[in-house]
Amino acid sequence: MELACKVVCCHPAAAESSKHSQDMNGIEATLRRLENRDWWLWSGAIIVTLLLTAAVVSLSLPHILIVDKAESQYNLSQNLRGLIALVLLFDIYTIYQQLQMTRLRRQLVQHLEANAVLEVRAEELKNLTVLDPLTGLYNRRLVEERLAEEVKRSQRGCRPLTLLSIDLDNFKQINDGYGHAAGDLVLQECAAHLKKATRASDAVARMGGDEFLVLLPECSEAQVSHVLNHLGPFEVDFKEQRIPVAFSIGTAEYQPPEPPARLLERADQDLYEEKRSRKASSTATRS
Repeated sequence: MELACKVVCCHPAAAESSKHSQDMNGIEATLRRLENRDWWLWSGAIIVTLLLTAAVVSLSLPHILIVDKAESQYNLSQNLRGLIALVLLFDIYTIYQQLQMTRLRRQLVQHLEANAVLEVRAEELKNLTVLDPLTGLYNRRLVEERLAEEVKRSQRGCRPLTLLSIDLDNFKQINDGYGHAAGDLVLQECAAHLKKATRASDAVARMGGDEFLVLLPECSEAQVSHVLNHLGPFEVDFKEQRIPVAFSIGTAEYQPPEPPARLLERADQDLYEEKRSRKASSTATRS
């Protein structure tokens, strides 16, 4: 997973992810400002309403006690008009602020939707960078970089490192006999089979076509045998038919200070030798 992060950071998806994170921080800050604004607005409305009520009461009581009712009513009317004008002005201001906040909230919703789209796109780009689209396994680029890292670790710590080069037997016949849809299903089932037989710390990759690579860091000889024992033949169900699937496997254990390319080459050589041996054995059996 550490290597996957290194690969993604060099890709535009990383820049989009960073931008998304910054945008989300900005949105959270804006939401906090809106919440504070709402609180102050409603607090102000309550305070102003109480003050206006107190003002109306304080202005009304003296005029009620005045003998000259006409003058009293006139002064009261003028005062009330002034208070009503203040109430109207405050209501207009409140409505304006509410409209502003509604507009900001709408913009935030649009921004969140746009960021959600960017997040999905960044995830898709990340998957295209590190994963094989058909099987979901690591692709060739990533596993070769992971191999280089594991070779360095093995050199530093004298730790075991084993490579499995895997090829499907008679894959062309499967495609020709059952169709490419069956071939794709077989590749997907092989990927699941390989992942099930390996540890979470191992790296399983599709190198292309029907070729796979399994990287087994810090894997003892007994553990390698355990993995190989779980990679026996199996069958895939396809349209009420059972397709037999078998592997040819080449193994190579890292020998310092050889480079990663040499380790890959030795694993491939062992794979080809196994294929030739099995083919020769099959020919001799038919004879």
